[in-house]
Amino acid sequence: MAHLLVVEDDESIGRLLQGALTANGHSVIWQRTGGSALAEAARQTFDLVLLDLGLPDVDGVEVCRDLRMRQPHTVIVMLTARREEMDVVVGLEAGADDYLSKPFGRTELLARVRAHLRRRGVELDDETTRAPVFESGDLRVDPAARRVSVRGVELALRAREFDLLERLVADAGQAVSRETLMAEVWDEHWSGASKTLDVHIAAVRRRLGEAGDGLEPPARLPTIATLRGHGYRLDRVP
Repeated sequence: MAHLLVVEDDESIGRLLQGALTANGHSVIWQRTGGSALAEAARQTFDLVLLDLGLPDVDGVEVCRDLRMRQPHTVIVMLTARREEMDVVVGLEAGADDYLSKPFGRTELLARVRAHLRRRGVELDDETTRAPVFESGDLRVDPAARRVSVRGVELALRAREFDLLERLVADAGQAVSRETLMAEVWDEHWSGASKTLDVHIAAVRRRLGEAGDGLEPPARLPTIATLRGHGYRLDRVP
């Protein structure tokens, strides 16, 4: 298990980062300001720091420089919405090891964190750091194996359909915005119409429905709720 520090002032992003990393077996401390992050770093050592550059109190580059002096062996990954090459260069020169441009996908984040921790020599338990298997009613989703089954019978989902279902499953019971789904299931450079999201949601619903047709007793499957003006939510079987 790795010990991580998340420095992010945005409430929604901070909670998502903390939740995703904790679910993958890491110990995570989340701080919202540069000052509180530096105070935390003075008290304990971290294996990896996810550092937002746009902090409300101290410039993220200065925080990075200070963290590097305090903890020379800690991996520092910058989180930035700044797209200018110079901002990235300055951050790297200040001591950062890598950067992620917002918005980034959950899968990309976890893969990047895992790769850095392995290079640092942190021992990771494959069983705790892999995405957990989701089970609700007769539905089973195994992200690591990329398998979906209903009452033991595997469904043949297309790649994007699986990615979409996996993302909804990751936050089952919680609202996921259209913007988040488009950014994480497609990518930050997607420029197509968001109608494609609705088409894929309809396809996932249809495939789940078809998998449950004719089963006795009737299949118990989670539902995908449409949240008008916001996005979607996968509801577990009650």
